Amino acid sequence: MQLYTRDVGGGTPLVLLHAFPLSSAMWLAQREGLAARFRVITPDLRGFGGSPLGADDPSVDAMADDVAALLDTLGIERAIVGGLSMGGYVTLAFCRRHAERVLGAVLADTKATADADGAREARIRTAERLEAEESVSVLLDDLLPRLVGPTTMRQRALVYGRVRGLVQSTPPLAAAWAQRAMAARPDSTEALADFRTPTLILQGAEDTIVSEEDARRMAEALPNAELIMIPGSGHLTAVEQPQLFNDAVTEFGAALTRTLR
Repeated sequence: MQLYTRDVGGGTPLVLLHAFPLSSAMWLAQREGLAARFRVITPDLRGFGGSPLGADDPSVDAMADDVAALLDTLGIERAIVGGLSMGGYVTLAFCRRHAERVLGAVLADTKATADADGAREARIRTAERLEAEESVSVLLDDLLPRLVGPTTMRQRALVYGRVRGLVQSTPPLAAAWAQRAMAARPDSTEALADFRTPTLILQGAEDTIVSEEDARRMAEALPNAELIMIPGSGHLTAVEQPQLFNDAVTEFGAALTRTLR
């Protein structure tokens, strides 16, 4: 699977994996703000943006292997790998399957646990609607209002409008495939204890999709993790509070570089 990728800057490779149901376009502020410090690599996960969906069964493992293949194509042996929400699930899968390639991990507004039965069933119902209607109206009605926090809704209307535009441009069949992949993802909690690479966990203080408790559980399970809460942000920390997000990643990268010397 060849992923469409935006690749800017120089320095330590930093791979950022986007949230559902967006694309690598969500990382604009990171490409602009982090390129002086990192080589920022932001692929469209399969089916989203410019990447084909392919014929594989829905699986976050397949998405993680796509990222490994991308690094091979780019000639990159190891990188900081990070993701937000669905991108975090893919990052966790990448850490399970390709741990030797991870210099450090960034997990934003995501969790290690699998879906509870009710959440899994809701994903399947959403996937069925997306496939039947061939429209993302269900995402605009049910998911979009929860993607950003109340501070963004009150004070940053342009940010909300941009997120809405990204959701509207999502191919329905890709969204259905991704919903099924997330519904089938395994619980990664036990695997966290074996992952000793430095990890940065970022969590929006106003996130109603992933809880602070979810983030703290990951931080406690990981041997070498730091949790930073992002004020004034809901689920999409990198979009809602890009400067705070970028500052945290920059400091994480600097500390990681000092450790590797």
